[in-house]
Amino acid sequence: MKLREIVARNLRRLRHAKNLSQEELADRAGINRNYVGMLEREENAATVDMLEKLAEVLEADPIAFFEPSDTPHPQA
Repeated sequence: MKLREIVARNLRRLRHAKNLSQEELADRAGINRNYVGMLEREENAATVDMLEKLAEVLEADPIAFFEPSDTPHPQA
């Protein structure tokens, strides 16, 4: 599995865990909703700074974006 796919799956998982829509996550992070969708569809790759911002909004450790799907996902 490619890293971009792992990040996309974990972003979607973390967003769902917080019961946030793409629009709500984008609004809280101060970014465009379309960008969140593009990250989740693997059409764009987030910068380290963007992952840090998304992790803050999702109240997660940024490393959670890189965990394989069979690994437990601790929250910050």
